[in-house]
Amino acid sequence: MAKPPVLTPRADDFPRWYQDLINKAELADNGPVRGTMVIRPYGYGLWERMQQEMDARIKEAGAQNAYFPLFIPQSYLTKEAEHVEGFAPELAVVTHAGGKELEEPVVVRPTSETIVNDYFSKWIQSYRDLPLLINQWANVVRWEMRPRVFLRTTEFLWQEGHTAHATYEDAREYAAHIHEKVYADFMVNVLGIDVVLGRKTPSERFAGAVNTLTLEAMMGDGKALQMGTSHELGQNFAKAFNTRYLSKEGRQELVWQTSWGSSTRMVGGLIMSHGDDSGLRVPPRLAPVQAVVLAIKGDDAVLAKVHEIGDRLKAAGVRVRVDDRTDVPFGRRAVDWELKGVPVRIEVGPRDLENGTAMLARRIPGGKEPVAIDSLVQLLSAVLEEDQALLLAQSRERRESRTSEVSTIGEAVEAAVAGGWARIPWANLGEEGEAELAAHAVTVRCLVAEDGSVPGSDDAPGNVAVVARAY
Repeated sequence: MAKPPVLTPRADDFPRWYQDLINKAELADNGPVRGTMVIRPYGYGLWERMQQEMDARIKEAGAQNAYFPLFIPQSYLTKEAEHVEGFAPELAVVTHAGGKELEEPVVVRPTSETIVNDYFSKWIQSYRDLPLLINQWANVVRWEMRPRVFLRTTEFLWQEGHTAHATYEDAREYAAHIHEKVYADFMVNVLGIDVVLGRKTPSERFAGAVNTLTLEAMMGDGKALQMGTSHELGQNFAKAFNTRYLSKEGRQELVWQTSWGSSTRMVGGLIMSHGDDSGLRVPPRLAPVQAVVLAIKGDDAVLAKVHEIGDRLKAAGVRVRVDDRTDVPFGRRAVDWELKGVPVRIEVGPRDLENGTAMLARRIPGGKEPVAIDSLVQLLSAVLEEDQALLLAQSRERRESRTSEVSTIGEAVEAAVAGGWARIPWANLGEEGEAELAAHAVTVRCLVAEDGSVPGSDDAPGNVAVVARAY
C-alpha cells in the first residue's frame, strides 16, 4: 500500500492543507482561549525576519519606534464616532481589576490611533515639532468570530505607524511612501509575493480614515489576502483630540495624520502564496535558515565535513544550520526540512566525501544534483537569488493567469466563485454593485487606475475595481 501523503493535497482541501502545514512544519498551535495562537520558534523566526526587514525600511522612512499602553480608556474610543463604530463589535473590554469594578472600563488595544493622539496633542506645540513619525511593534486584540491561525486571530502581532504633518499634501505623500517604498518593496523583494497596490472603496475604508491604500495578494487557491494598509486620516482624529500646532504664520492649525499597519497575517500569506503539497517554500531573502547541511551518517569524517561546510557558508553570510542528528533517520530529517521550506539542503555522506561532492537539494524549483564541495559557497549565492526570483515570477504568473477582464457584475461573481479575480470598470459597478457582490461573498479588494497605478480619488475616470473572494 502507498504511504498516505504527509499533508492533505492542496487540490483536495486547501484549508485542511493550510492547517496541516502549520502543524507539521511546527509553525504555531492554537492557544487556550479561542482565537489565540502560540507561535512556535520556527514560525516566530519567520516573523522576526519580517520584523527586521520591515523595521529597517520604516526607519529609512524617518519613523522612530515607541511604545504605547495595551490598555486604553474606553472614553478615548468614543471621541471619534466612525472609529468606535467600526471597532465596537471587536472590542475586548476590561471592567474589573484588582478585585473590584473599575470606575471607567478600559479597552484592550485594537489599534492605537486614539491613545497616540492623546499624547500627540501634548507633544506637538509648533510647526518645528512636525512631521512627527512614530511606529510601534506590539500586540493587538480584536475579538474574532471565525478565527484561523495567522490569518484571523483574536490577538495578533503587528507594527502600527502613526504620523502627524503640517499639511494635507505632506500626510498624503507619506502614506503613499509607506504603501510603496516600505510595504510593497518588502512584500515584492523579500516575501517574493506579487501584490496589487490600490485604493479601498469608501465601504472598505479603515474606520476614521479619509482614504485607505491597500496591498492585495492572490493566494494559491485564487482568493485574495490583504497584506497591509496605509491610511490617510485627514484631520478626523486631530479634531477629536484637539491636536494642533502653531504655524510659521502664528496661527493654531490642526495637524494632518496617517496610520499604517502590517501583521503576522503576512506569515499566513507566505504559507498560502508559496506552499506546495510538500510543505512551505520560504523565499531565500526572508528565510531564517537559508541552507541546512545534513550529515547522512554518523561517520566522524562526515560530521567534521558538515561542520566545516557550515562554518564556510556562515562566514560567507549565509544563514545556515548544521543537522548532525544522526540518531534520527535521514529520511525523516529531510522531510522535516522540506516541510519547513528551507531553500537549500546540502546532504553529505561517506560516498560523497570520497567524490569530493555533496548532494544539493533545492526546495523551491525542486530537484537534486551532486556539486563539488569546494564550489558550494560560490554556487549558493547564485542559487538563492535564482530561487528568490522564481517565487516572485510564479506568484505574478498565478495572479495574471487567473485574473479576468469583465464588464458585468454576473461575470465578476462567476470569476471569483471559480477561484480567481476579476477586473471590472468601477463605473459599471459602483456602490450598488459592490453591495450585490457582497451577497455572493465577493468583495472589491481595491480600485486601480486603468494603467494599474493607484488612483488619486474614489471616482477618478477610468477607475477599475479588482474583485475577489478573500480571507
